[in-house]
Amino acid sequence: MNHKDRWLLPAGITEVLPPEAAHFEQLHRRLVNLYTTWGYELVIPPMIEYLESLLVGVGDTLELQTFKLIDQLTGRMMGIRADMTPQIARIDAHHLKREVPTRLCYLGTVLHTRPNKFAGSRSPLQVGAELYGYAGVAGDVEIISLMLETLQAIDIKDFHIDIGHVGIYRTLIQEAQLNKEQETQLFDAIKRKAIDEIDVLLGNWHTPCAAHEMLYELAQLDGKDDILHTARRIFNTASDPIHQALDDLVHLSEQLGQHNLYFDLAELRGYTYHTGIVFTAYVPQYGQAIAKGGRYDIGKMFGRSRPATGFSTNLRALASFSRLPDKPSTIFAPAINDPQLKQIIAQLRQQKQLVICELPEQIGDAKAMGCDRELRLINQNWQVVELNTSN
Repeated sequence: MNHKDRWLLPAGITEVLPPEAAHFEQLHRRLVNLYTTWGYELVIPPMIEYLESLLVGVGDTLELQTFKLIDQLTGRMMGIRADMTPQIARIDAHHLKREVPTRLCYLGTVLHTRPNKFAGSRSPLQVGAELYGYAGVAGDVEIISLMLETLQAIDIKDFHIDIGHVGIYRTLIQEAQLNKEQETQLFDAIKRKAIDEIDVLLGNWHTPCAAHEMLYELAQLDGKDDILHTARRIFNTASDPIHQALDDLVHLSEQLGQHNLYFDLAELRGYTYHTGIVFTAYVPQYGQAIAKGGRYDIGKMFGRSRPATGFSTNLRALASFSRLPDKPSTIFAPAINDPQLKQIIAQLRQQKQLVICELPEQIGDAKAMGCDRELRLINQNWQVVELNTSN
């Protein structure tokens, strides 16, 4: 790399410049303040950890997205976080060790080896909230409600939520007694909603009739809340875990029915990671998820099982739906060594006014510095005067 290329960043790695950085910080404060009013405590986990901590219980996808390096002090493999959720689970299980429900929120940069559809870059600003220590559906309702308020806080009004429950598919697979290779083939077909292929596969494997029919129908169970009534009929003879999953989805629909909910019982996103209700928020014309989450339990990997549910989103993506704030009014102070002027400047700054002090013999006047007002000495008193910015 020659000196002309030293300013280049790696593909997919971005930096935030003014005034966009101020916009991000404004949104950051808005969201953290929102989460605080719901009782979610802010945590700041490290950018780098030992690899086994970062990848515990999260499946192969996250491992492929994680940058890896050797710790020069211990010789152990380390990773740069590609997702903050495992870190938050570690903090809850290992450090806080509370018996009561625990609410935590976070915001920070994560790094990906490759850009993915959700983040859109290799360095998204992940923001989210997690609820630990409560297994009931009321926790899922709270987390989804907080996700919806997050979107509304960014002035995103037109969105819809896809909701599924991986526990239904997980139970049916166990009852169908498929081997690992068969499960992989069926999983791929259901994700693609390849109805005919699913029917052929189950028939070739001589799957028990009840499990065959339910798995075949599962791939077609998507729609508004009335699809849950159809699922009740189809799974009438199913085992208790499936009825409990449907009960949870019905309860969630009753609590959040005023929102644009869409149910897809074959939604298997994060199947190796999630254990129950999963959800994704979409915005028209965006083309990919704007926020997502679900129920999981990886605390046991840190020595303490804790039911959990949470969501995350990318602040960079959220910011694209929010208008940049207006340029703040700024006062220019001349480079004059006057105690009265210094006192006035200090008072203005205490009042949260923006004051830029001229540097001796600097290039550029008040207008060139982007100021719309300046301090002038009038009748022996320093006064703030509006600048004529029309020229």
